[in-house]
Amino acid sequence: MIVRVSLFVVAALLIGAHFLRAANIALVVLCAAVPLLFLWRHRASLIVLQIFAYLAAWRWVDTALRIVEVRESMGRPWTTAVLILGGVALFTVIAGLLLNARAMRERYPR
Repeated sequence: MIVRVSLFVVAALLIGAHFLRAANIALVVLCAAVPLLFLWRHRASLIVLQIFAYLAAWRWVDTALRIVEVRESMGRPWTTAVLILGGVALFTVIAGLLLNARAMRERYPR
């Protein structure tokens, strides 16, 4: 359980850092606060956390696609950026999927 929560917290901090780079302080605060939902022992909190993880992964993929567009137009290589962002997106999806485990559902009842 600690590993699942820790992976999610890392994923939330990573997407928060992404928004910090864009100077979007409101989303940075949201990303830092979302893991506090683990303290609310209800199934709805797990659902919200999973949705957050999947939306964050979508944001990583969207960012990767935008980087490809910009770098292709400039004639610069883009593969490394896509591999890194794709890895972060995959990590974030896995963090969300791990919240659907039986151990988590038992700890967060309906």
